[in-house]
Amino acid sequence: MSEPTQPESSQPTEAPQDLHQADAHAQEPQGSVEPATPEEALAKAMSEVAILQAKVAELQDQFLRGQADVLNARKRADEEVSKARKFALESFAESLLPVIDSLEAGLAFKDATPEQIMEGAQATLRQLKSALERNKVLAIEPAAGTKFDPHQHQAISMVPAEQEPNTVVSVLQKGYSIAERILRPALVTVSQSN
Repeated sequence: MSEPTQPESSQPTEAPQDLHQADAHAQEPQGSVEPATPEEALAKAMSEVAILQAKVAELQDQFLRGQADVLNARKRADEEVSKARKFALESFAESLLPVIDSLEAGLAFKDATPEQIMEGAQATLRQLKSALERNKVLAIEPAAGTKFDPHQHQAISMVPAEQEPNTVVSVLQKGYSIAERILRPALVTVSQSN
């Protein structure tokens, strides 16, 4: 039979006080500065507060300047809109001045023949139509047989006709639009269904 083997001798373990010394050594910061005195800590905190207060003041100044810029931009925009309205009307009125001049010249001519009066009235009407078109005022005058459009036409009556139902038979009064907005619908008669 073989003899039981004895366990190998283990190396002696460190004493508990040696472990405590090693832990204390590990917790010490390497190259750390001595803890500051309360006065130094207070001075450092006061310095940081002063820096933060300066930053707050700077941000408040930027905010106030931003608000002032927005108000100024709003005022400028309001002034520009006001001027645009005023001068748009001025432009329209200016385009009508030649029409007034033509009418006054026609009335001042006392010995005009009916043909001359007719010719002058036609020339003045062309001037007026041109002035309106330059300012985007366009006539709405649908041709006979055009499908009735309630957005552009106003039906005065329905009449029997040989064309499709619900189409324009005749225009009693032209309509007008300005920049695709209806000023006045065209007054029309509409064909009724059989």
